Amino acid sequence: MKEEADEATAESDGVIRDANGNALADGDAVILIKDLKVKGSSIVLKKGTKVKSIRLPDGAGDHEVDCKTDQGGFMLKACFLKKA
Repeated sequence: MKEEADEATAESDGVIRDANGNALADGDAVILIKDLKVKGSSIVLKKGTKVKSIRLPDGAGDHEVDCKTDQGGFMLKACFLKKA
């Protein structure tokens, strides 16, 4: 119940939040909390990978965070990230 209310509040105030509910901003460093398979390739982004200097583009659909890693540039969902 409380999680649903938190998600509704987060969506309505327009602030992008990580998995722990912390607000994210351009230039923040984040850490992946789950292994993520990249669609269309054999690349796997490993849990615990630190990503520096994220960007929060406007109107990016359901993927809120734009970032660059050693494997390339990716658009990620904030629910798989935590602020470093």
